[in-house]
Amino acid sequence: MPVQASKEAVGVDHLYAFLLISSLISFVILIGGMTWFIFKYRRKTENDKTAYITHNTLAEFIWSFVPLVVLLAIFFWGWAVLSDLRKTGVKGDVEIHVTARQWSWAFQYQDGISITSPSGDHFESDTAKSTLLKPAIVTVPVDQTVRLVMTSVDVLHSFYVPAFRNKMDVVPGRRTTFTFKPTQKGDFTVFCTEYCGTSHSNMMATIRVVGSEEFQAWKTAEEEKLKASLSATPADKGLALYNSKGCNSCHTVDGTPRVGPSFKGIYGSKKQFADGSAGSADDNYIQQSILVPNAKVVKGFPPVMPSFQGQLSNEDIQNIIEYFKTLK
Repeated sequence: MPVQASKEAVGVDHLYAFLLISSLISFVILIGGMTWFIFKYRRKTENDKTAYITHNTLAEFIWSFVPLVVLLAIFFWGWAVLSDLRKTGVKGDVEIHVTARQWSWAFQYQDGISITSPSGDHFESDTAKSTLLKPAIVTVPVDQTVRLVMTSVDVLHSFYVPAFRNKMDVVPGRRTTFTFKPTQKGDFTVFCTEYCGTSHSNMMATIRVVGSEEFQAWKTAEEEKLKASLSATPADKGLALYNSKGCNSCHTVDGTPRVGPSFKGIYGSKKQFADGSAGSADDNYIQQSILVPNAKVVKGFPPVMPSFQGQLSNEDIQNIIEYFKTLK
């Protein structure tokens, strides 16, 4: 079993151990007893006659009542463990909003700090994947309750951390919560455990559990970076959006196609569309591609891009356009 890295993991493991041991005892009693009876009461000669055996009320009561008690104990114990894993209405010491999309995780703290898990597709080798796709690292303090509020912008995903023994579906159009209290420092991997497309297996992130002082130091440094970004140029803000909104999971800026076309030299370039038409990648086209991505799909690429309508302001879109202008 993975290391027990959260308070909730202890209850899950204790219940699992009880189920394993009680199942083993039941197996030994049932199969062992049946095997013993086969040999002890077997017919030894052709003239042996089977004795008439009536029922035994006490034996029948015991073999019915004892399993009932055990199963009721398992039910209420499991209910208590599940309630601990699925607790809602709890205000965490740290609250993080999580947005899932094919195939990346985006994390945003309450004070505005944002972290995106890059993901990708169509790499030539596993070495290239391991070099280019470094999972996002989400930092949280040890021995404090962390509450994740999660949603998806495209398809069903699932947020799973084996070391925390907890898993929660991330559903489009809904908010689900994932609450845990880490008890050990270290890095713990986040997996998506609901098949969501070609790069499902690459959709990972890392939860880094650190001491309270280290967490405060990290948070202060990130807040300084956030303040610096507020005074950045529109192109710099566009670059930040390109990373934070997961555009880098499907598009590159070096001319290499992935799930979608590369953004290198995109502004003002000529595009051939899947419906046979053509057009120029001007401001209107870029805005339409962000808000209504399937209106004009570039020839040779699948219509899989999700809409960012309601997620980006007009200013955000203009900043992205200004960033695209720099990609020569």
